[in-house]
Amino acid sequence: MKPALILIFGISIFALVVAFWLIQWVMAKDTGTDEMRKISDAIKAGAEAFLRRQNNTIIMLAGALAAVIFILYAFVRGHNEHDAAAPMVLALCTTGSFIMGALCSVIAGYIGMWVAIRTNIRTASAARHSLNDALQIALRGGAVSGLFVTLMSLLGVGGLFTFLKFLDYPYEHIPFMIVGYGFGASFVALFAQIGGGIYTKAADVGADLVGKVEAGIPEDDPRNPAVIADLVGDNVGDCAGRGADLFESTAAENIGAMILGVTLIPFFGWKGVIFPLVARALGIVASIVGVLIVKTEEHDDPMDALNIGYYVASILAAAGFVWAAHWLLASDQAPHAWAYYSACGLIGIATSQAFVYITQYYTEYKYRPVKSIAEASETGPATNVIAGISVGLESTAAPVVVIVVAILSSYKLGCLAIPGVGGLFGTAVATMGMLGTAAYILAMDTFGPITDNAGGIVEMSRQPESIRKKTDRLDAVGNTTKALTKGYAIGSAALAAFLLFSAYLDEIFNYTGRRIAVDLAKPEVFSGALLGGMLVFLFSSLTIRAVGKAAFDVINEVRRQFKAKPGIMKGTEMPDYGECVDIVTVGALKAMVAPGLLAVCGPIFVGLAFRVFITATEPTIAAEAVAGLLMIGTVAGILMALFLNNAGGAWDNAKKYIEMGNHGGKKSDPHKAAVVGDTVGDPFKDTAGPSLHVLIKLLATITLVLAPLFL
Repeated sequence: MKPALILIFGISIFALVVAFWLIQWVMAKDTGTDEMRKISDAIKAGAEAFLRRQNNTIIMLAGALAAVIFILYAFVRGHNEHDAAAPMVLALCTTGSFIMGALCSVIAGYIGMWVAIRTNIRTASAARHSLNDALQIALRGGAVSGLFVTLMSLLGVGGLFTFLKFLDYPYEHIPFMIVGYGFGASFVALFAQIGGGIYTKAADVGADLVGKVEAGIPEDDPRNPAVIADLVGDNVGDCAGRGADLFESTAAENIGAMILGVTLIPFFGWKGVIFPLVARALGIVASIVGVLIVKTEEHDDPMDALNIGYYVASILAAAGFVWAAHWLLASDQAPHAWAYYSACGLIGIATSQAFVYITQYYTEYKYRPVKSIAEASETGPATNVIAGISVGLESTAAPVVVIVVAILSSYKLGCLAIPGVGGLFGTAVATMGMLGTAAYILAMDTFGPITDNAGGIVEMSRQPESIRKKTDRLDAVGNTTKALTKGYAIGSAALAAFLLFSAYLDEIFNYTGRRIAVDLAKPEVFSGALLGGMLVFLFSSLTIRAVGKAAFDVINEVRRQFKAKPGIMKGTEMPDYGECVDIVTVGALKAMVAPGLLAVCGPIFVGLAFRVFITATEPTIAAEAVAGLLMIGTVAGILMALFLNNAGGAWDNAKKYIEMGNHGGKKSDPHKAAVVGDTVGDPFKDTAGPSLHVLIKLLATITLVLAPLFL
């Protein structure tokens, strides 16, 4: 075990050094003119103020939940002969790992955004001289977020594992003692994604409807009072929110795979338990190489450069995966298992590639779906909205087929590796493969808000048109990378959710010695399943409604300022940007609590309430009802998230396609219709959809942590 742990922590230290070197490299770049710095400082102040207030709220809620978890484990739940440790020890480990997961998630999200809001001005300044410099600064600034997210996940789980092993706990018990880490990460990710998503889309909708549609002024026009709030929103939604989302994915996948590795101890010993952490470490190295080789020429497509980096990272991750499998999963009891599990990892990597391409097809203006929405805009907003909904519904088919193929093929290969018990670990290995390049994917995601902010800084500081064209090219690429990351995130969430669902069933077996099944013919299980599907729809409703309510306040404020200060439109008076920032901050923080508590309390309520149906012949019926909630909630959540993400992305790019001069161009009637469609899609793709990624995994991690309470 010692060489594997040395490799894990050695790579972690190396990646940490690279992350700090990237920060230093980015911070050394030029920060442009005084006017550019003034705008950047306003964005920075707004983003840090919001994140500080949001994190205070999240930490307070997490502290209260940690106390509840400790009380339930220490004093409410009875001791079980299958427990991994004594009740008080189990309570301390579960609560402590929950707190650590929550804190690591907060830290990872904050550091990523801290760098991003300082990279935007440097990207804008570099665009005055070189497209390649601007591209590299934006990507390397985004890579800091990707590295810290994956590092905090790896160090957190690896550190807890090593600490408990040092205390001489059996390694087959340790994964069950640290399941709280994934729950803590999920809890923070949910509120970070909801709060950031509400903020960014309320500001965006308010700025677009009054600025573009009513006042007829361009995007990022300095006369728009909501423009700074809009630029702040890009950071708190896409940087901090998505960072917490993928942090949770990697943390939950690490623990879920380790739990399934426990079942294979007769074949691999401790190596099967530690394998997920080694694979994650090698994926970080692959992502670093991918980031550092990206470069472009002045007239080339920056997206091609990013794709090359992604392909290199994927190939290196695949090679590392095969090597790790041969090292850790080759044994006399299963001599060829490593080859089958290597194939499972390659399936996961191929699945991530497939999700990237499918999302690209449904959200890029080069392809039929987006063009059909743009064409429908010629007959008004209604037909635009109808076409967008149709595209969103259609877009669920191909990803589901890919998920089905990935799960079945990896499961069958796992069964060939170790007949009878190796199938589920095969799906876990496929999930590891899909998340192998998570650091690079997150770098591309953070690249989006950095370039968006850079374009806004260039526009508001009235730089020459030639510079704006460069930042527009990068911004267009950033819109694509953000859409691709959402597709990747939901794909990884789907595989991770299946992995965690299997881990939940395994945990019930470990606590009871009984294998449970989700039998929908049982009324209690069917009821739990129905509640799980309902939870997804109610959660989506609350998040979308929250955007509408906050946007309503922003719209009224922008209208008030235009009316009270007629000099704003003439350029003789400055709008009050701070008022809009405050309105959106307060609105987002208030609105994030209700959907967040619904997600957390829903499965707990079902598990505890259905305990009344426990009988001598049905001792696990409450756990089975929760399994039904988890299964149907996951299925409904995956489909709803795919619909919301892709419909919103397609509406956005249909508008951009028209703005490029097609179907009448800017300020035409089709353009106005497309703006309406884009406004409808905004809370779909940046609030409800991404929040559902987290909800899917939260349902799994919370049931995994609290499974003993349902028995």
